[in-house]
Amino acid sequence: MSGGGVSGETPSWPSLYDPGLELLHITNRDPVQPGGSYLTHASDIFLFTLYWTLIFYTPIFLFCGLYAFFNLTFPPTRRPHTLPRLGREASDDAAYPLTSLRPYSPRDTTAPLLLRPPKPKPNQGRSRTTFALLVLLAFLSLSLLGALISSAIVGFILAGVYKLAKFNLSTWIPFVWAMLSVTVGLLSVWPTVIDII
Repeated sequence: MSGGGVSGETPSWPSLYDPGLELLHITNRDPVQPGGSYLTHASDIFLFTLYWTLIFYTPIFLFCGLYAFFNLTFPPTRRPHTLPRLGREASDDAAYPLTSLRPYSPRDTTAPLLLRPPKPKPNQGRSRTTFALLVLLAFLSLSLLGALISSAIVGFILAGVYKLAKFNLSTWIPFVWAMLSVTVGLLSVWPTVIDII
């Protein structure tokens, strides 16, 4: 593992090293530690952040997508609700008596509009599995898009801040920020996904 901050060369991914080099006994030591790996180019910082974000982000969306896929493919069975009858005065039959409906005749202008044949539904031939696959693909594509946007924002902001302050960016920084951005993303998505599923 070469020191990317000293020579300007890009370390291989993931290039994680002992974090104690940066955190323990740092008084009167150089900012670039022997045995540490550092990133200098903005594109490298973006790529490291993208890789970590994909590692943390995609499995969570894959799990949610598979859950939605199986829930749509094999829906839970609906059991009829049987309520105990409390007596004649509490039943719906007494409050709303049933009336017979007349069959629809094209010559009868007084026939209700509800008896006309319903219009065919769009995509009526589409199977439940096809729809579930579309939902799974939507989850996977949104996870890739979300990881790409999140890592672009975080990676280039990190590159700008560290270059402006003339700090050396350790390879641990994209790892930590990818975990933070995925956690924040999950906190904002959780109620919406639960309502949809």
